[in-house]
Amino acid sequence: MLLAPSVLIVTLFIIVPILDSICKSFTDYKIINIIKGIAPQWNSFANYIKLFESGTLTASVGVTFTFVITTTLLSLVIGMTLALILNSDIKGARFFRSVMMTPWVVPTVISALVWIWIYQPQYGLFRYVVNVLTFGRVSDFAMLNSSSTALIGVIIVALWKQIPLMTLLLLAGLQNVPSDILEAAQLDGANGAVGFFKITVPYMSSVIKTSVSMIIIDNFKQFPLFWQMTSGGPNGSTTTLAVLSYKEAFINHNFGSGAAVTTIWMLIMIVFVFLYNKLFPKADIE
Repeated sequence: MLLAPSVLIVTLFIIVPILDSICKSFTDYKIINIIKGIAPQWNSFANYIKLFESGTLTASVGVTFTFVITTTLLSLVIGMTLALILNSDIKGARFFRSVMMTPWVVPTVISALVWIWIYQPQYGLFRYVVNVLTFGRVSDFAMLNSSSTALIGVIIVALWKQIPLMTLLLLAGLQNVPSDILEAAQLDGANGAVGFFKITVPYMSSVIKTSVSMIIIDNFKQFPLFWQMTSGGPNGSTTTLAVLSYKEAFINHNFGSGAAVTTIWMLIMIVFVFLYNKLFPKADIE
């Protein structure tokens, strides 16, 4: 009885907006169409061809994948390291668990502003750290003003926000690994790295897979951090698909081109997540 209304709701609120965006990506739909009330004209693949010929789409795909892969891998490695530390009987572990979620709960825009001040080349904290580490040779390092370091600066902030959640998710998975299995493995000589990769990781496979999937999706749709910190610059070095879509639609006022970027963006994210799930299926624990 409830199936038909549920399907209708899903269609209206999920599928229809996506189909609308895809349809607009094949039209010449600009701000003048809205101002004068003119219907957008069908232009086939013209928006896609223009984006590919300009090189902006290819560059933004590269930046997006660099950001997603780098941030996800570092979040997993650092998060797992912290989870292993917190899972041990170290002093202050409980206090650290209670406060480490602070970066994650801070709004992304506020986080971006805080780190812009930290990166500020004249009086920012990062400037003093670099000055000390280089023994005074670099006194005005501008992380976000250079094409070679701007993306690194955004990645650091993304890690600052994401690692706490990743750590707590992995910590919950570690605490669910049966202690008797670990003790038996230690008696059989499976200590250190062997026990971790042969016992702990397989038991945590579902937690790891879910956590990484969440981070991948979050990184693919990351927009506020990039726009607030760099607006896609300098020289397009931090222009992801999310930023390019916004620029095309609301800066260049070309809604058809912006919809084309959004369509490609959605397809890439779906394919990437699909391949990830195929490459890393749920492990069977014997």
